[in-house]
Amino acid sequence: MKVRRNKKQITSFRKLIKTSKVKLENKLKNKQFKQQSTLKKYRKEQRKLRQAVKDAVSKKPIPLEDPREKQPGKRIEREEEEEAATLPLDMMDEDDLKLMKDLGQRASFLTRDLSSSEPVHAKKRKHEYIIDKYEKIPRTLQTAPEKELIHLLPIKDKSGIIPQTREKPVIDSNKDEEDQEAARELEEEIIDDPIRELTIEEHLIERKKKLQEKKMHIAALASAILSDPESNIKKLKELRSMLMEQDPDVAVTVRKLVIVSLMELFKDITPSYKIRPLTEAEKSTKIQKETQNLREFEEGLVSQYKFYLENLEQMVKDWKQRKLKKSNVVSLKAYKGLAEVAVKSLCELLVALPHFNFHNNIIVLIVPLMNDVSKLISEMCCEAVKKLFKQDKLGQASLGVVKVISGFVKGRNYERKWKKAEEKLERELREAEASESTEKKFKLHTETLNIVFVTYFRILKKAQRSPLLPAVLEGLAKFAHLINVEFFDDLLVLHTLIESGDLSYQESLHCVQTAFHILSGQGDVLNIDPMKFYTHLYKTLFKLHAGATNEGVEIVLQCLDVMLTKSRKQVSQQRALAFVKCLCTLALHVLPNSSIGILATTRKLMHTFPKTDLLLDSESQGSGVFLPELDEPEYCNAQNTALWELYALRRHYHPIVQKLAAHLIAGAPSEGSEALKPELSRRSAAKLFEAYSMAEMTFNPPVETSNPKIKGKVLQGDSFLNEDLNQLIKRYSQ
Repeated sequence: MKVRRNKKQITSFRKLIKTSKVKLENKLKNKQFKQQSTLKKYRKEQRKLRQAVKDAVSKKPIPLEDPREKQPGKRIEREEEEEAATLPLDMMDEDDLKLMKDLGQRASFLTRDLSSSEPVHAKKRKHEYIIDKYEKIPRTLQTAPEKELIHLLPIKDKSGIIPQTREKPVIDSNKDEEDQEAARELEEEIIDDPIRELTIEEHLIERKKKLQEKKMHIAALASAILSDPESNIKKLKELRSMLMEQDPDVAVTVRKLVIVSLMELFKDITPSYKIRPLTEAEKSTKIQKETQNLREFEEGLVSQYKFYLENLEQMVKDWKQRKLKKSNVVSLKAYKGLAEVAVKSLCELLVALPHFNFHNNIIVLIVPLMNDVSKLISEMCCEAVKKLFKQDKLGQASLGVVKVISGFVKGRNYERKWKKAEEKLERELREAEASESTEKKFKLHTETLNIVFVTYFRILKKAQRSPLLPAVLEGLAKFAHLINVEFFDDLLVLHTLIESGDLSYQESLHCVQTAFHILSGQGDVLNIDPMKFYTHLYKTLFKLHAGATNEGVEIVLQCLDVMLTKSRKQVSQQRALAFVKCLCTLALHVLPNSSIGILATTRKLMHTFPKTDLLLDSESQGSGVFLPELDEPEYCNAQNTALWELYALRRHYHPIVQKLAAHLIAGAPSEGSEALKPELSRRSAAKLFEAYSMAEMTFNPPVETSNPKIKGKVLQGDSFLNEDLNQLIKRYSQ
């Protein structure tokens, strides 16, 4: 029979603290009762055995062996061995022991089970009364303390069998009482000393310790993955499981660290190609071990990357929905911080892994967040999309972003359906293909631009009061030379916007710039009179000044270059004269960098339209009087005026303005003493405006410092005043 070990552990101190007083008392009582019951049972069995031996010594029972049994010697010898191994003979007197040995030669009753009432031999029922008699004999109490023995195997020599025993240690009742007393003391201490709460300093120390352990664990996992990604790809799952950290003290910080760590790991270990799923034929084909390891690595990588993106998406959704989960240890206030880290990781992956799987899914997540209420998240997403546009040489990722943006704008309910593209975008690049053809790139870029301009003109027509309008006008002005002919009919919308009066001055300039970009390119075949745009720019030039509108000078310079220089064939002499006169006047009341840009534009116009040099002559060239207040440049009689502003600008405090003014007075020569240096003559007006800007509060060129030595007596006080004035002051002051 196997002895079953007691696997019950000792009650820990933490559990004892949580246990109530009543429950602890019940546990102690049950333990004491169990020990007492076991001890009583053991002592009862020992007393029963000893009493049976004594009863057997006082009586001479009839032998129970079968008289017909053969070989009585061997049987007696075997019974003697069993007797020596069973009975505690050292507890008997010498006379009793001698008597028992004599009885052992005649009877075998000692081999019976004394605790049983059934006879050994079923046929000999006449001796059954002997066993019953043993059981009915009253048992006497012993005054002396009893010793408990453990019976060992006997030793047999020539003299007979020698029994072997060993004293069993008796359970000390005093020790048991001491244990009970210790338990009572522990119970009293538990009741008297309640749980001590940690102070703020102790709590912070404990949190710092936990956080340091988590950081070391994250670092170990990340280091193992980086050292051998193929062998340790399963550790990505272990690291990703820490996104569900449940310790409320460090849950938020650990989750943020895991998000960033996984983002950096994916940026480092992802291959430079897209992983496609295996076909059934490829799965059934026998391959080498190295190839099989590579496939397992790719499958695990794609799977963990997918789950990671889903976790990031869920964090953003939880923040948007503001719903607290029942089993979550993160508070609602921490949702925003987690969402910001998740969005930042998505932006990093959008820019770093445009070739890898699930890139379109990231685009779908990022584009709506570009218009998010949170300024931080909106700026992060916009900057990520800008970086993607700049580094995308092929155009695949840019097309995906533009499509999603177009669909997002369409979902705002101020758009109309546009024609679907006739040709679909090719699904994916071949893995072995090193570069794309020029035709394919041109096709992708053309489709991207078409969708961009569809979005632009949709906003121009349907959402003219949208906050997106300034960005749309700026984008149109920048890419107007790439607009397709099919959008030229929408050009009238720009003039309508200008006349509405809802636009700012800078926005109206963008409209003029866009219109002339279109008309100077493919739009020159259109039968559209651009005079209204010339008129608008001419009459609004004097809205520029040295204050807040000084930055608008750069857009004006770009508009003048497109309207006058590049469209010289459509510009009359009267119009050119009017703009030259207006620009010289404007140069008087703007900042120095604006004056430099305007004078550079005037120089270019004088070279483009040579007859404008008549403005340098003070004599009038025709009938009429110059009307500067007239809004029409064609009818203001600019030929009857002169550029007297250049003489005032020649005395300007800025040395570059002085040089340009003197250069124009001399007729803008290309050679001679009044000719400009190459650094001024070869740079465009917009470049000069930017180069001499004072936005950083520095003077360009720097002012030379000089300390002139004044000879003679230093004038002080009223010595600076006029002598006549001094006399007048003295006369009236008396």
